Amino acid sequence: MTRSAFPRILSTIACCGLLAFAACTVAASPKTTDGGLSRAERREGFVPLFDGRTLRGWHGYRKSGQAVQGWQVVDGAIVRTGPGGDLVSDRSYGDFDLRIDWKIASGGNSGIFYRGSETEPDIYRSAIEYQVLDNDRHPDGKNGRDRWASAVYGLYAPEKIATRPVGEWNQSRIVARGDQVEHWLNGQKVATYTLGSADWKARVAASKFKDWPSFGIARSGVIGLQDHGDEVRYRNIRLREL
Repeated sequence: MTRSAFPRILSTIACCGLLAFAACTVAASPKTTDGGLSRAERREGFVPLFDGRTLRGWHGYRKSGQAVQGWQVVDGAIVRTGPGGDLVSDRSYGDFDLRIDWKIASGGNSGIFYRGSETEPDIYRSAIEYQVLDNDRHPDGKNGRDRWASAVYGLYAPEKIATRPVGEWNQSRIVARGDQVEHWLNGQKVATYTLGSADWKARVAASKFKDWPSFGIARSGVIGLQDHGDEVRYRNIRLREL
Protein backbone atom coordinates (compact mmCIF):
# COMPACT_ATOMS: atom_id res chain seq x y z
CA MET A 1 0.00 0.00 0.00
CA THR A 2 1.35 3.43 -0.89
CA ARG A 3 1.40 6.16 1.70
CA SER A 4 -0.81 8.34 -0.51
CA ALA A 5 -3.51 5.65 -0.70
CA PHE A 6 -3.85 5.30 3.08
CA PRO A 7 -5.83 8.54 3.68
CA ARG A 8 -8.27 7.60 0.88
CA ILE A 9 -8.92 4.20 2.51
CA LEU A 10 -9.53 5.81 5.91
CA SER A 11 -11.92 8.28 4.29
CA THR A 12 -13.83 5.45 2.60
CA ILE A 13 -14.13 3.50 5.87
CA ALA A 14 -15.37 6.59 7.67
CA CYS A 15 -18.03 7.28 5.01
CA CYS A 16 -19.25 3.69 5.14
CA GLY A 17 -19.49 3.89 8.92
CA LEU A 18 -21.53 7.08 8.77
CA LEU A 19 -23.90 5.61 6.20
CA ALA A 20 -24.40 2.49 8.29
CA PHE A 21 -25.09 4.60 11.39
CA ALA A 22 -27.61 6.73 9.48
CA ALA A 23 -29.39 3.65 8.20
CA CYS A 24 -29.64 2.21 11.71
CA THR A 25 -30.91 5.51 13.06
CA VAL A 26 -33.67 5.70 10.44
CA ALA A 27 -34.67 2.10 11.07
CA ALA A 28 -34.85 2.70 14.84
CA SER A 29 -36.83 5.93 14.63
CA PRO A 30 -40.54 5.41 15.39
CA LYS A 31 -42.88 6.54 12.63
CA THR A 32 -44.91 8.66 15.02
CA THR A 33 -45.31 12.28 15.93
CA ASP A 34 -45.98 13.92 19.28
CA GLY A 35 -48.86 12.37 21.17
CA GLY A 36 -48.46 8.94 19.60
CA LEU A 37 -49.90 10.11 16.30
CA SER A 38 -48.79 7.96 13.38
CA ARG A 39 -48.12 9.43 9.96
CA ALA A 40 -51.15 7.60 8.58
CA GLU A 41 -53.38 9.04 11.31
CA ARG A 42 -52.06 12.52 10.64
CA ARG A 43 -52.97 12.12 6.96
CA GLU A 44 -56.45 10.99 8.03
CA GLY A 45 -56.94 14.16 10.06
CA PHE A 46 -56.23 12.95 13.60
CA VAL A 47 -54.81 15.41 16.13
CA PRO A 48 -53.14 14.61 19.47
CA LEU A 49 -55.10 15.57 22.60
CA PHE A 50 -52.06 14.88 24.80
CA ASP A 51 -48.54 15.98 23.90
CA GLY A 52 -46.84 13.30 25.99
CA ARG A 53 -45.11 15.87 28.21
CA THR A 54 -47.64 18.20 29.84
CA LEU A 55 -51.32 18.38 30.81
CA ARG A 56 -51.87 21.26 28.41
CA GLY A 57 -55.40 20.96 26.98
CA TRP A 58 -56.79 19.31 30.12
CA HIS A 59 -58.23 20.49 33.43
CA GLY A 60 -59.96 19.11 36.49
CA TYR A 61 -63.69 18.61 36.07
CA ARG A 62 -65.40 21.96 36.80
CA LYS A 63 -62.00 23.37 37.78
CA SER A 64 -60.99 25.19 34.60
CA GLY A 65 -58.14 27.60 35.24
CA GLN A 66 -56.98 25.83 38.39
CA ALA A 67 -53.89 23.69 38.87
CA VAL A 68 -54.57 20.02 38.15
CA GLN A 69 -54.59 17.84 41.25
CA GLY A 70 -54.09 14.07 41.36
CA TRP A 71 -52.83 13.62 37.80
CA GLN A 72 -49.26 13.80 36.50
CA VAL A 73 -47.34 13.03 33.34
CA VAL A 74 -45.00 10.08 33.95
CA ASP A 75 -42.94 8.42 31.21
CA GLY A 76 -45.14 9.83 28.45
CA ALA A 77 -48.45 8.89 30.06
CA ILE A 78 -51.14 10.69 32.05
CA VAL A 79 -51.17 8.91 35.42
CA ARG A 80 -53.69 9.09 38.25
CA THR A 81 -51.32 9.54 41.20
CA GLY A 82 -53.65 10.74 43.96
CA PRO A 83 -57.03 12.28 44.80
CA GLY A 84 -58.03 15.11 42.50
CA GLY A 85 -61.21 14.22 40.67
CA ASP A 86 -61.83 13.50 37.01
CA LEU A 87 -59.63 15.03 34.31
CA VAL A 88 -61.38 16.48 31.25
CA SER A 89 -60.49 18.01 27.90
CA ASP A 90 -60.58 21.77 27.51
CA ARG A 91 -62.54 21.36 24.28
CA SER A 92 -65.86 19.70 23.58
CA TYR A 93 -66.31 17.17 20.80
CA GLY A 94 -69.43 15.92 19.04
CA ASP A 95 -68.84 13.40 16.26
CA PHE A 96 -65.39 11.86 16.52
CA ASP A 97 -63.08 8.89 16.27
CA LEU A 98 -61.14 8.77 19.54
CA ARG A 99 -58.17 6.47 20.06
CA ILE A 100 -56.45 6.05 23.41
CA ASP A 101 -54.13 3.56 25.11
CA TRP A 102 -54.61 2.61 28.76
CA LYS A 103 -53.06 0.41 31.42
CA ILE A 104 -54.85 -0.29 34.69
CA ALA A 105 -53.21 -1.27 37.98
CA SER A 106 -54.03 -4.61 39.58
CA GLY A 107 -57.54 -4.42 41.04
CA GLY A 108 -58.05 -1.01 39.46
CA ASN A 109 -61.06 0.83 38.07
CA SER A 110 -61.32 3.88 35.80
CA GLY A 111 -63.16 4.94 32.68
CA ILE A 112 -63.18 7.16 29.61
CA PHE A 113 -66.12 9.58 29.52
CA TYR A 114 -67.38 11.27 26.38
CA ARG A 115 -69.92 13.97 25.51
CA GLY A 116 -69.89 15.13 29.11
CA SER A 117 -71.30 18.40 30.43
CA GLU A 118 -69.64 20.44 33.15
CA THR A 119 -73.01 21.86 34.16
CA GLU A 120 -73.64 18.75 36.26
CA PRO A 121 -72.05 18.21 39.71
CA ASP A 122 -70.49 14.94 38.46
CA ILE A 123 -69.47 14.03 34.92
CA TYR A 124 -71.16 10.62 35.10
CA ARG A 125 -74.55 12.32 35.37
CA SER A 126 -74.27 13.40 31.73
CA ALA A 127 -71.42 11.54 30.03
CA ILE A 128 -71.42 7.96 28.77
CA GLU A 129 -68.55 5.84 30.04
CA TYR A 130 -66.21 3.44 28.29
CA GLN A 131 -65.26 1.17 31.16
CA VAL A 132 -61.61 0.61 32.13
CA LEU A 133 -61.22 -2.19 34.66
CA ASP A 134 -59.26 -5.12 36.01
CA ASN A 135 -62.10 -7.55 35.33
CA ASP A 136 -60.69 -10.31 37.51
CA ARG A 137 -59.71 -8.44 40.66
CA HIS A 138 -61.97 -5.41 41.01
CA PRO A 139 -65.34 -6.09 42.70
CA ASP A 140 -67.19 -4.42 39.81
CA GLY A 141 -66.08 -7.29 37.61
CA LYS A 142 -68.47 -9.54 39.54
CA ASN A 143 -71.46 -7.21 39.07
CA GLY A 144 -72.15 -8.17 35.46
CA ARG A 145 -70.40 -8.03 32.13
CA ASP A 146 -71.76 -4.55 31.48
CA ARG A 147 -69.16 -3.46 34.04
CA TRP A 148 -66.24 -5.16 32.30
CA ALA A 149 -63.50 -3.32 30.43
CA SER A 150 -64.70 -1.80 27.12
CA ALA A 151 -68.38 -1.99 28.15
CA VAL A 152 -70.79 0.90 27.74
CA TYR A 153 -70.78 1.11 31.51
CA GLY A 154 -73.92 -0.24 33.12
CA LEU A 155 -75.76 -0.60 29.81
CA TYR A 156 -74.05 -2.73 27.15
CA ALA A 157 -71.63 -5.57 27.84
CA PRO A 158 -68.76 -6.17 25.42
CA GLU A 159 -69.68 -8.78 22.82
CA LYS A 160 -66.09 -10.03 22.78
CA ILE A 161 -63.49 -10.20 25.53
CA ALA A 162 -60.41 -8.56 24.06
CA THR A 163 -58.79 -7.21 27.22
CA ARG A 164 -55.07 -7.84 27.69
CA PRO A 165 -53.62 -8.97 31.03
CA VAL A 166 -53.19 -6.38 33.76
CA GLY A 167 -49.85 -4.62 33.34
CA GLU A 168 -50.10 -4.53 29.54
CA TRP A 169 -51.28 -1.65 27.40
CA ASN A 170 -54.71 -1.81 25.76
CA GLN A 171 -55.72 0.18 22.67
CA SER A 172 -59.25 1.56 22.83
CA ARG A 173 -61.31 3.33 20.23
CA ILE A 174 -64.64 5.16 20.47
CA VAL A 175 -66.45 6.17 17.29
CA ALA A 176 -69.41 8.52 17.81
CA ARG A 177 -71.37 9.76 14.81
CA GLY A 178 -74.69 11.32 15.72
CA ASP A 179 -76.75 8.69 17.53
CA GLN A 180 -74.51 5.82 16.41
CA VAL A 181 -71.68 4.85 18.76
CA GLU A 182 -69.10 2.05 18.66
CA HIS A 183 -66.66 0.78 21.28
CA TRP A 184 -63.49 -0.98 20.13
CA LEU A 185 -60.74 -2.73 22.07
CA ASN A 186 -57.42 -3.97 20.71
CA GLY A 187 -58.64 -3.91 17.12
CA GLN A 188 -62.00 -5.59 17.77
CA LYS A 189 -65.43 -3.97 17.75
CA VAL A 190 -66.95 -4.95 21.09
CA ALA A 191 -70.12 -2.87 21.50
CA THR A 192 -72.49 -0.76 19.41
CA TYR A 193 -75.63 1.17 20.30
CA THR A 194 -78.03 3.80 19.05
CA LEU A 195 -78.79 6.73 21.32
CA GLY A 196 -82.50 7.37 21.72
CA SER A 197 -83.53 3.99 20.33
CA ALA A 198 -86.18 1.87 22.06
CA ASP A 199 -83.44 -0.47 23.26
CA TRP A 200 -81.37 2.40 24.64
CA LYS A 201 -84.36 3.90 26.48
CA ALA A 202 -85.29 0.53 28.00
CA ARG A 203 -81.76 -0.07 29.28
CA VAL A 204 -81.47 3.43 30.75
CA ALA A 205 -84.89 3.07 32.42
CA ALA A 206 -83.71 -0.13 34.11
CA SER A 207 -80.45 1.43 35.35
CA LYS A 208 -79.32 4.03 37.88
CA PHE A 209 -79.07 6.52 35.02
CA LYS A 210 -82.86 6.89 34.94
CA ASP A 211 -82.60 9.36 37.83
CA TRP A 212 -80.27 11.69 35.92
CA PRO A 213 -82.18 13.60 33.21
CA SER A 214 -79.00 14.90 31.56
CA PHE A 215 -77.50 11.45 31.03
CA GLY A 216 -76.73 10.64 27.39
CA ILE A 217 -78.66 13.64 26.09
CA ALA A 218 -75.90 15.86 24.70
CA ARG A 219 -74.41 15.13 21.29
CA SER A 220 -71.29 17.12 22.12
CA GLY A 221 -69.21 17.50 25.24
CA VAL A 222 -65.89 17.02 26.98
CA ILE A 223 -63.85 13.84 27.10
CA GLY A 224 -62.93 12.71 30.60
CA LEU A 225 -60.53 10.37 32.37
CA GLN A 226 -62.06 8.99 35.53
CA ASP A 227 -60.52 9.23 38.97
CA HIS A 228 -61.94 6.13 40.67
CA GLY A 229 -59.28 6.06 43.36
CA ASP A 230 -56.93 3.65 41.58
CA GLU A 231 -53.77 4.03 39.53
CA VAL A 232 -54.37 4.12 35.79
CA ARG A 233 -52.26 5.31 32.88
CA TYR A 234 -53.38 6.86 29.60
CA ARG A 235 -51.24 7.69 26.57
CA ASN A 236 -51.38 8.21 22.79
CA ILE A 237 -54.65 10.12 23.00
CA ARG A 238 -55.67 11.26 19.53
CA LEU A 239 -58.93 12.24 17.88
CA ARG A 240 -60.39 12.88 14.44
CA GLU A 241 -63.55 14.95 14.23
CA LEU A 242 -66.13 13.42 11.88
